[in-house]
Amino acid sequence: MIRKHSATLHGHRTSFSLEDEFWTELNAIAKARAVPLAALICDIDDQRQPESNLSSALRLHVLHWLKSKRAS
Repeated sequence: MIRKHSATLHGHRTSFSLEDEFWTELNAIAKARAVPLAALICDIDDQRQPESNLSSALRLHVLHWLKSKRAS
């Protein structure tokens, strides 16, 4: 199921939609890196391509994280 989430990035509220599975993995990544979830989302937002939307950037980050863990 896709759910809408909100976060404050650089002082501005924004929202994005993610499937529950991606949300669960984002939380796990933040925990593994010992950073707040909001900081992880902000970092991903800062690194995304301008033509990309935040929801897609978050999904791609989770995908790359899981692929890198599998390759290890």
